[in-house]
Amino acid sequence: MGHKFSLVLSRQITDEESVTLQEAGFADAAFATDSLPTNADVAVTKVDFDDTVSPSLAEAIESALEAVQKVPDLSVPGLSVPAVPKETPAGDSDVLVGEVVDGSAVGDEAPENKVKAKKRGAKKASAAAGEAADQA
Repeated sequence: MGHKFSLVLSRQITDEESVTLQEAGFADAAFATDSLPTNADVAVTKVDFDDTVSPSLAEAIESALEAVQKVPDLSVPGLSVPAVPKETPAGDSDVLVGEVVDGSAVGDEAPENKVKAKKRGAKKASAAAGEAADQA
């Protein structure tokens, strides 16, 4: 899978500038006419990339930005990177691993008192839910 992103250039480019960019690293890029995101009346060139050579997305973007500098009076007012799902290595999960600590490390209340307080809170929540159901 390549690194996909798009650059919006500051203006439309000429055929000669397109050749310059292709020689500078845009060989596999797709060029299209678009409008400036901040002003729909301004026509610009949008370049879509699917870089399979660069080791990281950051390096792929940096390479593209360096290539743009080879064309005088051309800049990049827009960059778009599609969302990519997180890859989780096999065996990893989103569950955090922790350890149990004694009550004195948690607070000044003894652990058995905290359990009782939680039970009282649960009873109050249960009673409140029952009252709400009765009123409905």
